Amino acid sequence: MRRWPLFVLAVLLLLPFAAVHAAVAGDDTPPGRSYMYKHSGGNAQEMEIYFPPRHDPAKARVPGLLLFHGGGWNGGHLSQFRAAAHYFASRGLVSATVNYRMLTKEAAKTLPPGETRKRVCITDAKSAIRWMKQHAAELGVDPQRIITGGGSAGGHIAVLATINGGLDDPSDPKGLATNVVAYLLFNPAFSSDDSKDPQVDVLPYLETGFAPAIVFFGTDDKTWKPGWDAAYAKLKRLGNTTTQLWLAEAEAHGFFNRQPWTALTLIAADRFLVSQGLLDGQPTLAAAATVARPLAGEGKAGFG
Repeated sequence: MRRWPLFVLAVLLLLPFAAVHAAVAGDDTPPGRSYMYKHSGGNAQEMEIYFPPRHDPAKARVPGLLLFHGGGWNGGHLSQFRAAAHYFASRGLVSATVNYRMLTKEAAKTLPPGETRKRVCITDAKSAIRWMKQHAAELGVDPQRIITGGGSAGGHIAVLATINGGLDDPSDPKGLATNVVAYLLFNPAFSSDDSKDPQVDVLPYLETGFAPAIVFFGTDDKTWKPGWDAAYAKLKRLGNTTTQLWLAEAEAHGFFNRQPWTALTLIAADRFLVSQGLLDGQPTLAAAATVARPLAGEGKAGFG
């Protein structure tokens, strides 16, 4: 795989976009429209969907985005990606932030033989992707242009849901694949320990045709970056050239949840989607910050 030079941002100034700037909100981002996509474990699993301004499903089919929150496969809340989903809807995507079944270690012990808490999370993620494709007409989504991703555990299940041919919910609609056209991955939690259960291990499923991805990590993420490094090394050995890696110097796990990194990562993700033909124009997100420890990426300058 070709090694590109690193382009470093020492200082990020206000981005001079002519369009109206959309601010990234925090926990005060209003909830999106709630949809139940399935029942699992006796509970309703939901996604909140944000729609582009003046979106008319009868007239437009736009790309769809599903983002899965983190929380160690046993916690977290879909509110983590409300701000991101709201922003990408403002840019023209039908964007969802998605919940899924979460089990404590004790609750996981009650699962049928062979089931694990990671497995049930992946199964629900597959159901969510299929639900959006099944309801593409009413949502105004192009089912051939679905994007997915997430943070930490959510990034892990987003990827496994799209490349593992197993772990299907028998109640899911038949004939709907879970393939996607791109990934937005915020420190996805891959681990060498996953090799104990090949169904939840990303490495056996990685292929040259892995969909284009942008991946964000802090260089001080000692727990989860090694797992990503192994996956990235395999992709490069396979000749994959469509994976962008961005690094936040001296930052740890979950850095993207706070500013200035929230804005920086969303702007980079926006430009990545433009490069894939999934968005048009320039990011409309305003970000003003002096970055003492810059964001560096392979392949794209990003914030010129």
